[in-house]
Amino acid sequence: MTTSRVSYLGDLRTKCTHVKSGTEIITDAPVDNNGKGSTFSPTDLAATSYASCMLTIIGIFCNNHDIEFKHGEAEITKIMGSGPRRISKLVIDLDFSGNNWDHKTQLKIKNAGENCPVAITLKDNVEVELTYNF
Repeated sequence: MTTSRVSYLGDLRTKCTHVKSGTEIITDAPVDNNGKGSTFSPTDLAATSYASCMLTIIGIFCNNHDIEFKHGEAEITKIMGSGPRRISKLVIDLDFSGNNWDHKTQLKIKNAGENCPVAITLKDNVEVELTYNF
């Protein structure tokens, strides 16, 4: 089954449609690559997907292990490289304060998140710096 469809709208913009739900995301080229930067760029989505995937997998892990997961946020900084133009580094600051997890649980949470599908997919191609606040 098709996951999504992408249509070029012109002027360096695309409309991405999630087939099952009909949810749409508009992308725009970033300012440093001839765009307006008016919304997420495709590389912004890739960077954001990394943290979103981590938080989702951590949520699944917590649900499967009866661990209360009250708070999880991430701030992502995407660093672009050249020759060829690509995402060269992601700096991700994760905030899990307020969950009151013990050290043993924190290690399990880190392991779950760092082995999410997006992390595994990008691990050999993008440098990732993770900071955890428990």
